[in-house]
Amino acid sequence: MTGQEDMAPVLGLLHAAFAYMEGVIDPPSSLHRLTADGIARQARDGEVWVLEDAGRIIACLFLTPEPDHLYIGKLAVEDGFRGQGLARQLVGHAADRARKLGLHRLTLQSRVELTGNHAAFQVMGFEKTGETAHEGYDRPTSFTFTKAVS
Repeated sequence: MTGQEDMAPVLGLLHAAFAYMEGVIDPPSSLHRLTADGIARQARDGEVWVLEDAGRIIACLFLTPEPDHLYIGKLAVEDGFRGQGLARQLVGHAADRARKLGLHRLTLQSRVELTGNHAAFQVMGFEKTGETAHEGYDRPTSFTFTKAVS
């Protein structure tokens, strides 16, 4: 997406796909602060990729090039389309983008509480490489996962 499109459907997908995190993760998701304008800004300053079914956005991922890696953010798949390999397809696309940008690894962060996501990322070839704490927390709140791309 270029940032010129209506980003409300992407925002709607993210809210629906991340709803299961309510009351599970602490602190609450940054998604609560994200707007359609913020997604458009991400599309202009980084990348926003979507998958569609019959014209409806069913999956998305944000990519942000960093000096030594490509950062994956806001990877989401609509509930009714989970288990079909769409997240794997988007991660494969991210690896292709990283190679085209001359970057040799992908990184992403996942909240400590989301153990199912950790397992899914590990199946896709990511390894846990770090821990971070949100401001004001004295314990890890997120894990960093990294995947080498050749």
